[in-house]
Amino acid sequence: MAFEIREDRSRSRGRKPLAREREEYFRLMGQGLSSVEACKIVGINYRTGKRWRNGRAASGQGRARPPVQVSPRPPGPSRYLREDDRIAIADRLREGAPIRAIARELGRSPSTISREVRRNAHPESGAYRPHAAEARAQARRPRPKDGKIAANSELREFIQQRLGLRWSPEQICQALRETFPDRPEMHVVHETIYQALYVQGRGELRRELTAALRTGRAMRRPRAQADRRRHRAVKDMVNISERPAEAADRAVPGHWEGDLILGAGNRSAIATLVERATRYVMLVHLPGRHDAEAVSGALITTAATLPAHLKQSLTWDQGSEMAAHKAFSLATDIPVFFCDPASPWQRGSNENTNGLLRQYFPKGTDLSQHDAAHLAAVAAELNGRPRKTLGWETPAERLARLLADSD
Repeated sequence: MAFEIREDRSRSRGRKPLAREREEYFRLMGQGLSSVEACKIVGINYRTGKRWRNGRAASGQGRARPPVQVSPRPPGPSRYLREDDRIAIADRLREGAPIRAIARELGRSPSTISREVRRNAHPESGAYRPHAAEARAQARRPRPKDGKIAANSELREFIQQRLGLRWSPEQICQALRETFPDRPEMHVVHETIYQALYVQGRGELRRELTAALRTGRAMRRPRAQADRRRHRAVKDMVNISERPAEAADRAVPGHWEGDLILGAGNRSAIATLVERATRYVMLVHLPGRHDAEAVSGALITTAATLPAHLKQSLTWDQGSEMAAHKAFSLATDIPVFFCDPASPWQRGSNENTNGLLRQYFPKGTDLSQHDAAHLAAVAAELNGRPRKTLGWETPAERLARLLADSD
């Protein structure tokens, strides 16, 4: 490897990056050569070698440090910054080099260098000293460490209480920020809660609380594509494309989405209604049959409890349970619009709500055992949960505000 030895420094055109020279200097030092010998071979001033070893300016600008015994650098890239990397960072920062230039010379990401300087600089003066930075990095490295939830009993109790109420981890994280706005030690992201539940050996949250999650599973599984429903024609359907535009943009309350959740062997069912603007949920009791006649009669009874301005429209899929939609519209003055086949996203709010309801009514169970009072209690609990899509208001709060504004 050939290096440029510049005897006449007066003709030098400013400072020149010495990344290759620095690497060769440390390689020679690792072979046992003295600093003076390595400097002569590489073609640098001995003061430059001293700065590379000690990470500080020449003598006279601070108390001298004893020479550092430099070990040969292991071949290949390292996941972590090493001491010679930190010495190079300190030198280039002192020379006024930008972060991106330093990262390019070291073959690192600019964010790696920026994070290194931010985390390991002196906490008061902000000066970056490589040996002190190395000591700070080594002190943080030992594993395993206690997780944030395990180390804070107040945080752990807050999370466990709301998991018991079937709140989602994301809802809990938002509630933490609203309840403790000035206490960052009480703030976590939702992935931290998932890790505390799913990762074995962490012991941060009670394992049985996984049953309160949406899926109820004790381990993660990849999503599988659901089987598409078979198309069933309903006579005299009005397609969703003819639904008023005000229903699509959720600007006006009173537009509902509906569906059935089915029990074991499709022998029992519960009808679900979700208001599009507020995500307010109503559960319709179907104690016996859930054919078209039974569903229509139950929906008519439920719609009778609504004020007139909340009776704008109802969107349903093409299930045969809504074959009596004309009788329903005649009795309630609520038009029914039908989604396209295999298009559940056209009733997205209802599909999401049905997923939440499976926490209370698991698949493969008999839904007829739940009476109307229990359904009302479940709906009240869902309507009392804060929703991200509502700016963390609850559906009950949003509906009450809209009703108050309309008076």
